[in-house]
Amino acid sequence: MHNKRVIFLGTPDFAVASLKALVEGGVNVVAVVTMPDKPAGRGQKLQQSSVKQYAVAQNIPVLQPERLKNPEFLQILKSYQADLQVVVAFRMLPEVVWNMPALGTFNLHASLLPQYRGAAPINWALINGELETGITTFKLKHEIDTGDLVHQQKVAITPNMNAGELHDLLMEEGAKLMLQTVQEVLAGEVTYIAQTASSSELQHAPKLFKEHCMIDWQQSGGQIHNLVRGLSPYPAAFTRVNGLVLKIYAIRFEAMKQALAVGQGYLENGNWYVAVQDGRMTLLEVQLEGKKRMSTAAFLLGNAALAQLPLG
Repeated sequence: MHNKRVIFLGTPDFAVASLKALVEGGVNVVAVVTMPDKPAGRGQKLQQSSVKQYAVAQNIPVLQPERLKNPEFLQILKSYQADLQVVVAFRMLPEVVWNMPALGTFNLHASLLPQYRGAAPINWALINGELETGITTFKLKHEIDTGDLVHQQKVAITPNMNAGELHDLLMEEGAKLMLQTVQEVLAGEVTYIAQTASSSELQHAPKLFKEHCMIDWQQSGGQIHNLVRGLSPYPAAFTRVNGLVLKIYAIRFEAMKQALAVGQGYLENGNWYVAVQDGRMTLLEVQLEGKKRMSTAAFLLGNAALAQLPLG
């Protein structure tokens, strides 16, 4: 098995865990494909992707094409003569790339496919209040996230878990699952299960845009709580107070009879509350436009007047 050649495609931390598992599991990773370095931070210094940093430390050759259909890149990719490709948290691959190796290209997706196909499965599972999700390995084909399944692992979602915590849990489970999948494929011992589900039964996980992140205080307290945790720490749910954007990273719901107008903020016993239809929300961690992220207690030291204004 170990002489078979594997190319890994990925960019963020989520992908590094799988790459590390493959390397430490004795898989012969002959090259890594990742995003080009990007300027980041105040100094706009070029930032290497997490996958590149790990690959360089392991002396694995790194390819960083601007365009995946670039003939020069395709020629170099072909020259590695990979038997298999693994893609984790990368971008859409053209067929000329995913169809190149004899054994195909395998992907890791952070949901129990066919549920939550799309770009943001971790966030949407939480926003929709799911009690469990999971991780899936599958073989790539034309339509996105529709290829034949290899392995799935369920993961329970606890009531206050946020997207960052679920990301880290699925990242670790996914790394183990991807190593197992690659070992089976290379050994010729893999079995496939076709994805089946009628479209009416499916939840989707589209890319998140700003309009998805704005809090609607008319929703139930449970829905608002799920939106906040589903978008924390990134991209973060937000509202407006006194015309300024206020990001909310942690919030708690308490069911009660409510006489105040929906969205009205108020202070009580050092807590910042917002009235909703079926109770009140306690704001726990916030970030006002132009300021640092902080606990509500720290925020209120200089902004108690803002906390008594309507939000929306």
